[in-house]
Amino acid sequence: MGRGERREEEQEGVMATDFFWSYTDEPHASRRRQILSQYPQIKELFGPDPLAFLKITVVVLLQLWTATTLHSAGWLKILGIAYFFGSFLNHNLFLAIHELSHNLAFSTPVYNRWLGIFANLPIGVPMSVTFQKYHLEHHRFQGVDGIDMDIPSQIEAHVVTNVVTKSIWVIFQLFFYALRPLFFKPKPPGYWEFINLFIQIGLDVAMVWFWGWKSFAYLILSTFVGGGMHPMAGHFISEHYVFNPDQETYSYYGPLNLLTWSVGYHNEHHDFPRIPGSKLYKVKEIAPEYYDNLEYYKSWSQVIYMYIMDRTIGPFSRMKRKPATTKKSN
Repeated sequence: MGRGERREEEQEGVMATDFFWSYTDEPHASRRRQILSQYPQIKELFGPDPLAFLKITVVVLLQLWTATTLHSAGWLKILGIAYFFGSFLNHNLFLAIHELSHNLAFSTPVYNRWLGIFANLPIGVPMSVTFQKYHLEHHRFQGVDGIDMDIPSQIEAHVVTNVVTKSIWVIFQLFFYALRPLFFKPKPPGYWEFINLFIQIGLDVAMVWFWGWKSFAYLILSTFVGGGMHPMAGHFISEHYVFNPDQETYSYYGPLNLLTWSVGYHNEHHDFPRIPGSKLYKVKEIAPEYYDNLEYYKSWSQVIYMYIMDRTIGPFSRMKRKPATTKKSN
């Protein structure tokens, strides 16, 4: 893997004023080729998760049922349940949509798209179809300037520079993820986006009509708090924020993988995006020598803390590449 250029600011213990720039291809395509040449049996892990539909259905129904039971609850109770329960369910569904963006529930892509729209329902805001468009570019063009919308904008990086602004950024990071592509790389909506939109609005209106605003607010709060200062949201930072200039993707090997479709196995996921989360641990078991020497995390909460408190870390702590020198990796 090519190293990003070290920055004088980081050596001096202050926040940098530019991204890490790499002049080699992202590391996952080459590592995938090496692993497959040595362990061709990994191809047997490719393909859909047969339990994905069942797991998604259970979480969707449980979250919608919870919302209806809170139609007359007090706001403090709604907020508490949203943070300590609903947030885990909605973040689970967000990562289910991530799984479906790789067509890992069904072999037929359109079935995954319909299931993604279904998984979107408790989230309250239509995002499933649009997420897939941008996320697949994140895989094909990891770190490429102007294409990979997972990377913070220059505006974010220049504003988010201290403990206070980083804390605010973490709390509202879902808004930055959602709005960044619309401002810096907008894509014209297709008919699937409109299907996603109309079905989501139908559910939202039905929730308000039959059970009231508090039930709908519970769903929105579950999404918002689950994507902010929340243990599960640590994966947004842990995956690609550079805490070590020699590494640009990090895995997390902790218990929250059980609730997050094993998205913590992020090096493994980028190496093999056609393997469902339920089998990613097997990649590390089969080819441990490719992963044991990489830095990893055991706590997403600790990652959030380090991001906020470490004065050298911020939105600039990402690896970037120039478009002309980058090839498609998937």
